[in-house]
This record gives sequence, structure tokens and C-alpha cells, in this order.
Amino acid sequence: MQIQLPYAGTVLLIGPSNSGKTTFIKQLINNKTILPSEVVSSDDFRVLVGDGEFIDWRNKPKEEADVLFDEYQQISKEAFSLMDAAVESRSRLNKLTFIDATHLHPDDRKKYVSLANKHHLPIIAIVFDIPEETLLERDEQREHPRGKRRIKQQYQVFKREKRVIKTEGYDATYLIKHTDFNVVRTENPIEIDVQNGIDVIGDIHGCFDEMIILLEKLGYQPNQDGFYIHPQGRKFVSLGDVMSRGPHSLDTMIFIMKHVKNNLAYMIDSNHGWKIARWLDGRKVVLNHGDEKVAEEFRRFEETEGKEQTGILKSELKKFLLQAPSHYVFVHNGIPVFVCAHAGIKDEFIGKQSDQISDFCRFGDTDGVDSNGKPLRKDWFIHHQTSIFIIWGHDSKPQPLLINNTLNIDQGVVFGGKLTAFRYPEKEITSVSAKMDYSNSIDNPLKEWELKRLDPPNIEKFINGYTVRTEVFGDVKVPKNVVKPAIDPISHFTIPIEQLVYIPPTMSPTPRASSVQTYLEHPKDAISYYRDHGIETMVAEKKHMGSRGILLLFKDGETAEKYVGIKTLGSIYTRKGRPFFEKDREKRILTILNNDLHAVNYFTKYDTDFILLDAEIMPWNLKAKELISKQYAHVAENAILDRENLKEKLKAASFQSDIVKSWLEEYEQKLNRALLFKDVFQKYCWDIEDVEKIQIAPFHVLAHSKETFFDKSHVWHMEMNRAFAKLSQFFVETEYKVITDEASEEEVVQWWLDMTSEGHEGIVIKPETFISKHNGKLLQPAIKVRGQKYLSIIYGMDYLQPENLIRLKERNTNKKQKLALKEFALGVEGLQRYINGQSIENVHECVLATLAMESDPVDPRL
Repeated sequence: MQIQLPYAGTVLLIGPSNSGKTTFIKQLINNKTILPSEVVSSDDFRVLVGDGEFIDWRNKPKEEADVLFDEYQQISKEAFSLMDAAVESRSRLNKLTFIDATHLHPDDRKKYVSLANKHHLPIIAIVFDIPEETLLERDEQREHPRGKRRIKQQYQVFKREKRVIKTEGYDATYLIKHTDFNVVRTENPIEIDVQNGIDVIGDIHGCFDEMIILLEKLGYQPNQDGFYIHPQGRKFVSLGDVMSRGPHSLDTMIFIMKHVKNNLAYMIDSNHGWKIARWLDGRKVVLNHGDEKVAEEFRRFEETEGKEQTGILKSELKKFLLQAPSHYVFVHNGIPVFVCAHAGIKDEFIGKQSDQISDFCRFGDTDGVDSNGKPLRKDWFIHHQTSIFIIWGHDSKPQPLLINNTLNIDQGVVFGGKLTAFRYPEKEITSVSAKMDYSNSIDNPLKEWELKRLDPPNIEKFINGYTVRTEVFGDVKVPKNVVKPAIDPISHFTIPIEQLVYIPPTMSPTPRASSVQTYLEHPKDAISYYRDHGIETMVAEKKHMGSRGILLLFKDGETAEKYVGIKTLGSIYTRKGRPFFEKDREKRILTILNNDLHAVNYFTKYDTDFILLDAEIMPWNLKAKELISKQYAHVAENAILDRENLKEKLKAASFQSDIVKSWLEEYEQKLNRALLFKDVFQKYCWDIEDVEKIQIAPFHVLAHSKETFFDKSHVWHMEMNRAFAKLSQFFVETEYKVITDEASEEEVVQWWLDMTSEGHEGIVIKPETFISKHNGKLLQPAIKVRGQKYLSIIYGMDYLQPENLIRLKERNTNKKQKLALKEFALGVEGLQRYINGQSIENVHECVLATLAMESDPVDPRL
């Protein structure tokens, strides 16, 4: 007899004491069929909770025996409670668990059947049917015999229960009467090794021609038998829905089936596949939503090939479709790296199989149907919390939708969109365009999406606070008290939200004040922060003293209308989302920039409809004119006047005493600091009447219309800055240096000392990669290090006085750092959503969150 163990689930051993259950397990452990950790034993748990396996109450006076029996019962109760908890934990984790106990009573067995069903795992029963005589003989040989009476009682119960065990819902039941058996362990059939590479193809829907074009684009070549083979041994995976709606469902199904049967491809179950399988099986199924086209193709097939061949093909396809698994888990080096599921999957379902899991993977998370009978789909992916990547289809999107570590690659080829493939391990997306809209559907999801994409957000969804799930940081909670203050400015003062696609994050100074005695901020402290978190290569960029600005530049007005609903060349806005320039000046700047970019064929060269830049716009007084006149200039003038008057009075009285002379020296130094203060802020200001004198230093190329550039290094971004400086009169180059060792570190420190001594603001130090993590946690994307002179306009002209500097070094930057991380994550998330073609509401969720974070008060000097 051969006993097949499942890859995971529960193995319930059933039989009286001495029937050989523990011996059976020891044999499996010794021959390495199972691990010791895969066994839970009631005896072991009795020892664990009661410090002993056996309590002998026999041959004791009644009152002692009663007490000992009660103790045994109590220990057993606690032992089984703890054992059941261990079984459930292992079930949640998709593990195989042997349960070594007698399980003679039906309630003891049924609870494990229910537990296995709850966690979508198989359960098998191994029943030890050993003669009573043998049980009694073995009992006499035990160190702690159970006693004849107890063994006979157990045997009688077992004889009664043996007849009903097979009816209790086990996936398999094995009856052991002798030692002649073989135990084999199965692998998880839905776990597939990626081997030489995998290409996952989205919903095909009978678009056979586009499928062949895509396979050839992916490098697959037809052999003499008509099989498409990849020269590198790669295989392709269909996300299901290979049929219905399109023109060649039959050809597509036959093609996929032949490749799967010859181990050249894989296919998973889907809603249309499940429906067609039941129709082929003769079930009463209403064929609609394009399924009726499959029936029509079979009718034409029967006309040409005859009824017998049609019957054979139907039977073959039915079997193939019904055997398709709910999902696949692809592994590399034994580690799951991505999951394929047609309509999505819950985290707790991954790697398991059940009818409930199959239904979810076919249809996704639904909440009834609308008035047209279409399912109301819920966003299952917002609950995805693990690191495993999920690839899905079913719900057509104009562009691949990367959200919360899931990727939708159904781009509606049958609706006139694209057929998309995801390549692993390259993590690249390849697609081909449909030849036409084959569906003739009045409810084309791509057209519906396009009509609704620019619909204004539902503010009611956000007003009471909400949570944004970001890919790089996790959940960002946006509390009610910061949302409301942000909504009013957006309603009245920002640029139109269709164009407000990204808000840059705040930037934190060094986590700790400088360890260098006479400095509040110093480059060494920023470098140490990154080195302490495993970053060896950094980029130091000169910090321009201007105002942060975002530039959204379109190829032309007609192109812009597709993205933002109006004809425009773009927009330039501040960190608060407000227009950076008045309308006429912005229009002039945008026109010049557009001409400059077209002069070098930028949009054609990079195949993009727009470019999004994060930049510093100078001079400072473009946006800070009122601040400068009312605060800095006023403070400087009054300080100079007051200190000059005091200096003159002290000078006149200086002959009187040494104390007055020391006061005079003090006020001469104070006057110099006031003059320096005035000189510092004026250095960042110049004539702004002439638009030609405006300077723009783009330090991040954030996105083109088809991609973001968060995967590029900061060196790449700075080299792009150099390239832009040659493209337009407005763009200026930003100096930068790379830190790799002590020598380059010292070079950067000296560079910083030299530039800040001349009054320049300072530098920004960034890790080499745009998104950097340490032990799974996001690191500061950038740290600003400002110079001594510049900080005088932030903290006051006398901030370097020893007593002031000591107090300032106690500043707390924790809140600023947390804001910087959250806002950075929100910016990345929102822009990825925008490029992936999500609705304005989904993008605005991130934009509003960032602006709301900014309404939470933080020391503005940081």
C-alpha cells in the first residue's frame, strides 16, 4: 500500500494506544520523509504543560486515585488546547502537521476537519487497525502501561468508530493493518520554479493574432510541430480568460492547451474559462458577455469537422479547463517571488487550494452587481500586506497598474487596447496593440475608464481622515485634524487638481546636530547617518537658494488635453500646489521651454507626451519677496541702525573704563553680524522684472508619460541636469560630487566649507539610489546641510553665540524626519499611480495627504 502525504495540511493519526502511531512517525523522521517539527503529539504537550507524560492512579486508594485522575484530565485539557493552537498556527502558515493522538471520539476528529477546511488545506486520516491481542501485548512491554481495562475500552470505541471514519470528509483515508506500506510526499502542484525565465501574459480573450505577435516579440519561435519555443528555455503563463469576446477563441484554447500539455506553458483558472468548462460539461449555463461567441465557433467547427471530432475536442478542452489551478506561486531558489491569479488573491490564500479560493481568484472581491448585471468590484489589493508580488488581470486597465506590490496586466486587447506580458526575472513589461476593438461592446471598460478618469475626487471619502498604502513605506495615516485644513487651500488656491500630480517632500536636516563644536550642521553628520545605515556611496549636490518648483511640460496642447482635460503646454507650481508665476509670465516661460525642447526633439527622442521635473527656481525673491521685505530686510535695517547707534555711544564713552571697551568690542561684532545677515539674504535676490533672468535647476527628472525614474541613481539625475542645462536658456547646471571613501568625503567637506564661506546656502547629501532602505526600513531620501552664514538668516544673526548654539543643538528633528519619509513615500506612490493611468481621485489621495502633512505644524527653521 502507498500512502500519499499532502504537501501541506493535516495528517490525523487514528488508533488506540499501542497501535504504532508514534513508531510510524519515528520511522518517517528517521528516513527523512518528514521533519520532527512537523509532528505535534498529545503526549509531548502533556509533558510541556504538566511536567510528565504519565500519571498512574491505578492501585491507589480511591480518594488519591480520584485526585490523580482529575489532575490528569486537567493536564490533558490544557495540553490539547495548546496543541490545537499549534496546529492552527501551522495551518495558517501552510505547513504539514502530523497529529499524534488516539482520536477515537468523533468530536476530536471533526474539529480538525473543520480546521483544515477553514484554512483551505487537505486533511488525510491514517487509521491503525491493529488486533486487540497485539495492543495488549505491546502495553505490557511499555515503561508506563496504560492497563488492560483502558486498552480494551479504547479498542471497543475504535471498532465502533472505524465504520464512519471514511464519511467524515477526509481527502484520503488509509487503513493500516500491517507494516507493508510505502509513504511518499507530494510537492505543492501550484508551486513552479522560474528556471530559465517566465513570461506572464494577460487576458487574451480570443485575440489569437495579437498573442502570436506578442510571443514572437518576447523571443518565442515556432518549431516544425507548431510549438512556440524560446531559445533560452523560458516558458509563458496565461492569466486565464483565453477565450470569449474575441474572434479566435477556439484556436487560442487549442494553442494554449497543447503548450501546457507539452510542458511549455502554464494556464490558470478564470471566470470565462470556468463558465466555458461547465458549458462543455453539459451544465445549464447562460452564455453572455462574449461567451456566446465560443458556442458559435464550435458550431462552425462541427460543420466542417463533424460531430465526432467536435465531441472529442469538447471533452479534451473541458478536462483541460477544469484542471486549471486557481493560481500559481513561482519560486526562485526555493523562495516564492511572485504569484499569478486571474482576478486577484488574498494573502492567506496563497499556496493553498479550495473551492472558496478558486471562486475568489476567478472573480476577485465583489459586492453584488449593478443595474446592468455587471459585478461591483472591490479593491482587494489594498489588503495585500506581504512582500510577495502578485500579477493579475480580469479588470481591464489602459496601462499596467502597479499598486501595493500587485500588477494588473489586463490592458483590454479585446476592447482595442493592448496585450501585455510581464517578464521575470527582468521585471519588464512588453505589450502589443490590438488590431481593432473586437468586442462590439457598449460598455467598453477602456472607454468607460477614459470618461471617468478625470472625474473630480469625492472629498467625502477623505474628510474624516484616511490611510494611504504606499509601496515604499507601508501605510501612511492621514488624520482628520490635518485633512480639513488642507482641503480649503486646494479648493481655492492650487492649480487644477488634474495637473497637481506630485507634491515634493519636505527635507530634513541631519538627525543630530553637528558634533563639530562651532557648527550647527556639518556634512560629516549626514555622511555618518548613511554610513551607519549601510550606504557607502552618496551624492552631494549644491543647494541653490531659490524656491522649490514642479514643472509639468507637455508636448503640445492637444496631447495635454488627453491627460488633464484642457489644452495647455503645462504648469509650474510650488510645494503648496499653487501657481509659481502669474498667468502671463508662466505662459511665456512655458512657450520658451516648449520651443527649446522641440528644437532638440526631446519628446520624440524619449517617446514621451510630457516630462515632470522637480527643480529649484531662482532667484529667491521670485516667491519670497514679501517675506524678504517684511522680515529679513526689516530685521536687518533695524539691527544695523540700533547697533550702529549703540556702537557710537559706547565709542564716545570708551575712555571711561575697560568694561565699556569690552561692550564696544561686543557691539562691533554684533554690527558685523547684522551687516553679514543683510549681505547673505541679498545674495539670493536679483532683478525679477526680466523673465530671461529666471534660472531653473532641475535636480530630479521624475517622469515621462510612460515611466517614472525612481529606479535611477542620483548620479543619473544629475547627469540629466547637465543635459538639461544645454537645452534651454532657463536651465542651469548643478554642481555635484560623489562620496565613496574618506578622500572623497574630505573633498566634499572642503567644497562645502568654501562655498558656504562665500554665502551659498549649502549642499544636499543623498544615497546613491533614489529609494534606499536598511533592514527593510526606508532611509531619508536626502539630508540638507546648510552653511553658517545662511543659517544666520534662519536662526538669527547671533545664533552662533556659544549660549545660543548650545541651546540650538538640542533641537528635535524627529517629527521633521518622519514627515520627510512619509511625504517622500506619498510622492512616489502618487506619481506611480498617475503614470499607471489611475484616476485623478487615486492620485489626489496621495497629493492631498502630502499637503495635509504640511499643515501639521513643525519648526519651520528645520
